[in-house]
Amino acid sequence: MHTYFAGHGKEPLWTCTTGDGCSFILGCPECQSSNRRTLPCGRQFVGCDTIRTPGTLVMGGTVRIPMKQNGSGFFPSIFSENGESRPMYRRLYEWIRSAILTGQLRPGQKIPSTRYLASELKVSRITILCAFQQLSAEGYIDSSPGSGTYVAKSNPDQVTRLGFGKQPRLINHSQCAGSRRISRLSAKLSPFPTLPFGIEAFRVGLPALDHFPITIWSRLVARHWRQPKKEMLMYGDRMGFGPCREAIAEYVTTVRGVRCDASQVMVVNGSQQGLELSARALIDPDDPVWIEEPGYPGAFQALRGATSNLIPVPVDDEGLDVKEGIRRGPNARAAFVTPSHQFPMGMTMSPARRMMLVDWALRNNAWIVEDDYDSEYDFRNRPIAAVQGLDTNARVIYVGTFSKVLFPSLRVGYLVIPSDLAPAFCRVRQASDISHSTLEQAVLADFIREGHLARHIRRMRVLYLERNQRLVAEIQEQLGATVEIVSAQAGMHLVCLLPAGVDDTIVWQRAAKAGVASWPLSICYQTKPQRGGLILGYGGVDRKQIPDGVKRLAAVIQEF
Repeated sequence: MHTYFAGHGKEPLWTCTTGDGCSFILGCPECQSSNRRTLPCGRQFVGCDTIRTPGTLVMGGTVRIPMKQNGSGFFPSIFSENGESRPMYRRLYEWIRSAILTGQLRPGQKIPSTRYLASELKVSRITILCAFQQLSAEGYIDSSPGSGTYVAKSNPDQVTRLGFGKQPRLINHSQCAGSRRISRLSAKLSPFPTLPFGIEAFRVGLPALDHFPITIWSRLVARHWRQPKKEMLMYGDRMGFGPCREAIAEYVTTVRGVRCDASQVMVVNGSQQGLELSARALIDPDDPVWIEEPGYPGAFQALRGATSNLIPVPVDDEGLDVKEGIRRGPNARAAFVTPSHQFPMGMTMSPARRMMLVDWALRNNAWIVEDDYDSEYDFRNRPIAAVQGLDTNARVIYVGTFSKVLFPSLRVGYLVIPSDLAPAFCRVRQASDISHSTLEQAVLADFIREGHLARHIRRMRVLYLERNQRLVAEIQEQLGATVEIVSAQAGMHLVCLLPAGVDDTIVWQRAAKAGVASWPLSICYQTKPQRGGLILGYGGVDRKQIPDGVKRLAAVIQEF
């Protein structure tokens, strides 16, 4: 029996009980260097002077040889059995073949060079060449002079379908033993309607991406990437990048009538995260909270993560019915509202209702979360000032986003928080994602400061009005009195009420199969609505595509 040690350490690395043929190879996964050692028993061992941990040795005599990253991909670790009588080239051939069959090495993946493998495995290059020649002869790998060796693109799927080799490493979770319990919250949350990419008529929340000034944006990105400051590459401040917060504060103060300075602005990953952070920072479990009925499904999901006591409050032509809210939940902890452009019905909360809501929050020590998601696009007049600007007691958390104004994948939203709440929101934010991308914030700050945002909004307001009018005209022409149009004076969507008794979820599903995107109105309700409908977005659909989209939708609706 022989006990082996690593480097200069005094801790046993492995105890050999197999007698002759117990030599093994061990690579260091930390420093990636190795030294060959001759042990007192005459056997050899490859180890490292700086690491003494026996963690890379698997019990039972199997030794793991970690491989470094090579090229653009990663090469899986090679396993070798101690005491093997087969030639090394045969073992290497069988291992690579097995890795291809099981999917560890994928079609087209580059394989390390023969010199590299010979150096790592401490064997002759002839050994590696013999293994590669056998694999190439059987069609498992392809070699290209000057480029390298790659897994063949054609054969792996064919051989695995025939059942050769080991089973794939994927796990069939339905056959796993034991309970697979998940939280009650995750089971309660309903997914948003999703459709394959490419269906643009009438996808909700999609702006006119083909009209975004991508050349200007690209130039601003290049400006910051050309010689990036160190702060661009580090974790950012939890409140956001200073210049971006200043630009946003100036924008909402001027355009939306919000009362704030840069210290109150927190940059978040879209308005959805803003709603979720607000819920977690302001609400305790079982606190009663007002929500609009119908309302934004994303707000429902954010609130359900904080409380199960949601109080639906109806909306009418003047927006949220504050008196009814007081009757249903006078002691509510917060109210989540969309006063400037109610989602999905589109009305604007009247000045009287706004003052009543602010007064209720003051008298009951409650909070108002104002989701101002697309108020830039009001076709009737200038955008309505925010409720936050009417509040003199710092009871309103203002939520904004650039997803609808610029493009959704930017994922930049913002909160305007009362100064005394900023530390609490920072603590909640730290448990989530720490900060948003500093580079994107820097680019956005320049985009706002140099006037590009204001020009883009002006152009899009004209474009969306044109698309809105075209969509309304086509619906009236092709569907007539069969449906009722509401929410057509602002924003990037409208609501099309269906005939009484028609299930909007079935219409939505059939419309999707016909190539028309939408949302069923019923997902915006906590209770069963009296009348179903479809939410149709027109921001991202070209004017020429609208007639065909309405024609397909009309064919579906007329089936009922």
